[in-house]
Amino acid sequence: QVQLVESGGGLVQAGGSLRLSCAASIRTFGTYVIGWFRQAPGKEREFVAVITWNGARKYYADSVKGRFTISRDDVQNTAALQMNNLKPEDTAIYYCGASKFYSGTDPNRFPSWGQGTQVTVSS
Repeated sequence: QVQLVESGGGLVQAGGSLRLSCAASIRTFGTYVIGWFRQAPGKEREFVAVITWNGARKYYADSVKGRFTISRDDVQNTAALQMNNLKPEDTAIYYCGASKFYSGTDPNRFPSWGQGTQVTVSS
């Protein structure tokens, strides 16, 4: 499994921006699909965005499309989630996950996870 560490969360006002980072501790990072998911209190973990190998394809949840951008740097072994125009409903713990073969929206298909980073958006 891949060890992942998220960072960059915090408290921001509605309309503000945050940039989350996901750092991996393996040299074969470029061979993994990276997904961002989030989990609000009392809710299930939900898909936010995913980026395939070499950044060839990116997919977003409808709720974040046009506001969030996923990217990756396979030299630095990192992935990022740029979040703009944040809304209170974006408040959640954000997790990055890694999968060798799966590039969909089901979090159960991602075997490796970080510890998460809290994002809180005030109105």
